[in-house]
Amino acid sequence: MDKRTTPFSGRLAHVSLRGEVAAPLTEGEAAQIIVPVADLLESPAGPRARQLLIGAAVLVIDRDQGHVFIRVERDGYCGWIAERSVGRGPEPTHWVVAPATHLYSEPLVQAPEKASLSLGSRLAVVGSWGAWVNTPHGFIPASHIRPLDQVAPDPVSVAESLLGTPYLWGGNSRNGLDCSGLVQIAFHAAGRECPADSDMQMVMGRGLAPNDTLKRGDLIFWKGHVAMVVNPDTLIHANGHTMSVCYEGIREAIHRISSGGHGLVQARQRY
Repeated sequence: MDKRTTPFSGRLAHVSLRGEVAAPLTEGEAAQIIVPVADLLESPAGPRARQLLIGAAVLVIDRDQGHVFIRVERDGYCGWIAERSVGRGPEPTHWVVAPATHLYSEPLVQAPEKASLSLGSRLAVVGSWGAWVNTPHGFIPASHIRPLDQVAPDPVSVAESLLGTPYLWGGNSRNGLDCSGLVQIAFHAAGRECPADSDMQMVMGRGLAPNDTLKRGDLIFWKGHVAMVVNPDTLIHANGHTMSVCYEGIREAIHRISSGGHGLVQARQRY
């Protein structure tokens, strides 16, 4: 079993694992992320595996000294998160479409900001005031959100809106993204399911032959890295070379990565 997607904390397991692990079982408790960005950890107080944004639905399976073990409902990823980061709240109705925005204490441009939010954050809209909407967390410009069923038409355009975002291992927010985080946020914004890590993403869709012409939205994989095709000559990726989300020529990237000792292209996928 892949630990990343196995809802077993080491002490308690989700009922879906009945007969597969020798541990007490639980149905878990539905909750959601209630802070702008939360680190999903490999173990309590351990290294970051991924990040979750406000409004993400999770299932709480176990608790241990200020942390909870959760399964992310959308992609099935499991890990530990600070207990203060999860709670109950109204079902989200809208998602943030701007690369970044602020929550405000009042529906005024001059009002103090309460928090910064990233593209893909989910909120419940409970009212509107002119160019603003109200949420349980504060006010937000109406132009920065859309109903959940109004998805982006093109995942590549979503990725391009995040150009210049700094690189961050395990990052899934405007504060920092890694390669698979950029791909996931882009496809999720386009209403398409996408796993969290590049090795999981490498089995999505249809494999392409080396001589197939690459199209916008195709994915190119190396060991531990993924990039998205913008056009037959250009890709976009979050990378540790520039430490940012950037464009790079496809031929140049393949040469740089292989000559740097990081291997050849492992797969090309169309999703």
